[in-house]
Amino acid sequence: MRQLCMPRGLANETLPRLESVICIARPVTRGEALYRGGDPFRYLYAIRTGAIKTVMTQRDGREQVTGLRIAGEPLGLDGLGSNAHTCSAIALEDSSVCIVPYAPLLELCRDIDTMQARLLALAGEHIARVEAQMMVNDSMSADERVARFLLDLSERNAQRGYSATEFSLRMTREELGSHLGVTLETVSRTLSGFQRRRLIELRGKAVRLVCAEALRAV
Repeated sequence: MRQLCMPRGLANETLPRLESVICIARPVTRGEALYRGGDPFRYLYAIRTGAIKTVMTQRDGREQVTGLRIAGEPLGLDGLGSNAHTCSAIALEDSSVCIVPYAPLLELCRDIDTMQARLLALAGEHIARVEAQMMVNDSMSADERVARFLLDLSERNAQRGYSATEFSLRMTREELGSHLGVTLETVSRTLSGFQRRRLIELRGKAVRLVCAEALRAV
């Protein structure tokens, strides 16, 4: 969490104040909800290990996967606007998160301008990711949506020091379809097509990008 929160140029003497705000890590078992839509917003989180999906419940009771967060990424920013979470966060596998109580973090931001700027930047990145996903679901074909998801996950893994070519999809085909706005069958057919064209190799949820450039051209 310190790596996520730490703005560049922060004086060393303020580091203990930041660390005093960060709570110890908490485990989240597979299938467990870290928080649910409508819960009061009290904390921000950073994923230490594992992966967590965000889910929104529609008026008719159906659930839609709205995002995937992996190790090294923040979680809980959806609650900033209304002081209540707009979605649920559910562990896709056994995971652990760092917890940051929002009230003392906000107090720290009032005292340290660079901290406030960093928090606003995290919120801005969250909004940009949500808007980018809306654009993908509104304007792209199924092949383009799946290719874009694979490339985005590749880039996010690389940014955090993991392999950009071999990684886990984390989500089931059904969850991925919900996230991308297509059916389970479409996801399975698209992934199988990419494999036949030797763009990727699949083993269950494990994927290896064989030709990222060809994926970008989809």
